[in-house]
Amino acid sequence: MIDFVATFIVFFAVIDPIGTVPVFVAVTKQYDAKARHRIALMASAVAAGILLFFVLVGEVILSAMSVPLPAFQIAGGIVLFLFALSMIFGESKPDEEVRLVLDHRDTAIFPLAVPSIASPGAMLAAVLLTENSRFTAWQQLQTVAVITVVLLIVYLLMLAAGVIVKVIGTSGASVISRVMGVILSAVAAENTLSGIKIYFAL
Repeated sequence: MIDFVATFIVFFAVIDPIGTVPVFVAVTKQYDAKARHRIALMASAVAAGILLFFVLVGEVILSAMSVPLPAFQIAGGIVLFLFALSMIFGESKPDEEVRLVLDHRDTAIFPLAVPSIASPGAMLAAVLLTENSRFTAWQQLQTVAVITVVLLIVYLLMLAAGVIVKVIGTSGASVISRVMGVILSAVAAENTLSGIKIYFAL
């Protein structure tokens, strides 16, 4: 069995469902309720497909490139840590991705499905938390189930986006995004230290 709580926290932090809400509002502000529901469903489905792809094929790609998993775990931890720092000190997820909406045509795919939901951090976490050398097929299936639960939360929050934005506002979403960044930085540090331990057989 995997640690469901820890795994859920990791994917909740890297996907950041609450931070997606302002992005969804900006993307769909000119559509009616039926169209918004359709866009929310499409964005969630596309994000699920992308993350599942990385679960199934990510490690195969690494093996084909002769990259040892501990090295990827170390590098992945560092990248996740930098991603977390950008969430804490840089432009927060809602601010950055709402700006992307203003620069590009509104679509359910970009920037909603990618990179708002299926973020680079989420793709990396999907590979790290489903390594064949560390997790059995059953444990990997459990991780996929956790990802599905988080994506379901994203979908439900998008459906309730109008109410949520009225309650917490964009500033509130930015604060939550930064708190998620702090949690993610701790997870990233643990991944890096674990990879160093395995790589150097400590």
